Amino acid sequence: MRKLIAAAVVAGATLIAGQAIAADFPEYPPIIEIPEVDYGVEGSFYLRGSAAFNGLWTEEGIGYECGACETTFPFEEMGYGYSVGAGFGYETGTGLRADVTVDYVNNEDIEFSSPSGLGNYSAKLRSTIALANVYYDFSLGGEYGYGAAGGAFGYVGAGAGVAFNRIEASTPAGDAVPSGNNTSFAAAAMAGVGYDFGSVVADVGYRGVYIAEVSNRAAVPQNIAAENNWLHEVRGTVRYRFN
Repeated sequence: MRKLIAAAVVAGATLIAGQAIAADFPEYPPIIEIPEVDYGVEGSFYLRGSAAFNGLWTEEGIGYECGACETTFPFEEMGYGYSVGAGFGYETGTGLRADVTVDYVNNEDIEFSSPSGLGNYSAKLRSTIALANVYYDFSLGGEYGYGAAGGAFGYVGAGAGVAFNRIEASTPAGDAVPSGNNTSFAAAAMAGVGYDFGSVVADVGYRGVYIAEVSNRAAVPQNIAAENNWLHEVRGTVRYRFN
């Protein structure tokens, strides 16, 4: 009799436990959500705008102060001005990016001294510079290092292209020299720091622009020129990613 009662108790407990366990199972199989794989920073196109202050340095000026004989005018003082520009580019997501830029440059009051002691000649430069550029962005390290979540970064870059120049000049007596235009090879070297906010990236840095020649292309003796010109800029840029 005791064995029969014990068996009945065990059977009853098993039945109750089974019902409780069965109640814990969902009526349908659960849906398991698999998170998307994060591949890090991906490539994107961007638009950019920039503004800069500049100073213009050159080795020397060339003119014809004594009629038909070519005269070298020693460089005396840098000219100062500004530039504004825009561009379109693509970044790979690996730190490499490339863009094309067009900048309008204004620079005034660069001066050359007269070899005859007559005083200083002054010149103004207006230039449109079109460049194809490549850059490498790198993390500055630490908690806010450059990566998929953005952050602080440094960059270096280089570019090459063409400059469309217009030069205006005046003599020590204040007489105007014929203004004129020329087209010249141009190149650039860049370095700076920035911060990636996500869809917007801001940076500030140095850009050195080499302009092979600036000239008014006038007939002798009113022709003036300057070779191996360097435009030194402190430039700020904002980029907007749109994909």
